Amino acid sequence: MRSEELLRFLQEDVGHGDITTESTIPRSVEAVGEVVAKEDGVLAGLEEAGVLLSHLGLKTSSHYKDGDKVPKGVVVLRVEGRARAILSSERVVLNLLMRMSGVATHTRRFVDQAGGVTIAGTRKTTPGFRYFEKKAIAIGGGSPHRYALDDGILIKDNHLALAGLEEAIKKAKRDFTKRVEVEVSSTRDAVRAAELGADVIMLDNMPPKKAGDAIKALDRRGLRERVTMEVSGGVTLDNLARYAALKPDVISVGPLTTGSRWLDMSMRVRRK
Repeated sequence: MRSEELLRFLQEDVGHGDITTESTIPRSVEAVGEVVAKEDGVLAGLEEAGVLLSHLGLKTSSHYKDGDKVPKGVVVLRVEGRARAILSSERVVLNLLMRMSGVATHTRRFVDQAGGVTIAGTRKTTPGFRYFEKKAIAIGGGSPHRYALDDGILIKDNHLALAGLEEAIKKAKRDFTKRVEVEVSSTRDAVRAAELGADVIMLDNMPPKKAGDAIKALDRRGLRERVTMEVSGGVTLDNLARYAALKPDVISVGPLTTGSRWLDMSMRVRRK
């Protein structure tokens, strides 16, 4: 758990002090706060919220866990303790829950329509918040994909522009401890990458028919079973079924993070 990061988020919001709360609420006041889901969705960030609130000496409870589907109107988290601490942490707790639940909810929509094909995220994440967005993807049923550049070798179009397909794969395969993934945009390059020993071939920004032609070409040459096939770029909920019907191993979707809404929630507070 990223406790230090969570406390840093709180410090960013509190600054030198919550002057509104400190000027209006006595130290002695105890309160109860309830976080309410204002729309249906998949819950994520509950663990993070609990860790942050416990650091402030607050008690938490919930009838739900991360990954649960929650209906509109339910209390997803109950907080008890010092009123000042509850009020000062309210916005950060809600931001964590709303953002992570939004990513998890959007991911679950893709997973439910993918027909068993793995749905994966990308590195299109908010700087400083990647861990939490990647975790939300996993909570929603997806695969986080690479967390950072040192997680795996992925030769992209700009690498190919500078090094060329054959030279890039040849050099990358010197590190035998890592699988080599290559991003291609044509059937010819997909076949050549497989022949050169790429472990994963990413069909990038190919429409369904073109991606299907590339997969068929690999199959005809007896190369399909030697590689993991990934489809990426331009995948939406509207065309997901067409890509999934091609039976790739993975479909990576940037909009799991870039296109997800925050799941609306609010906190209501009362004296204990």
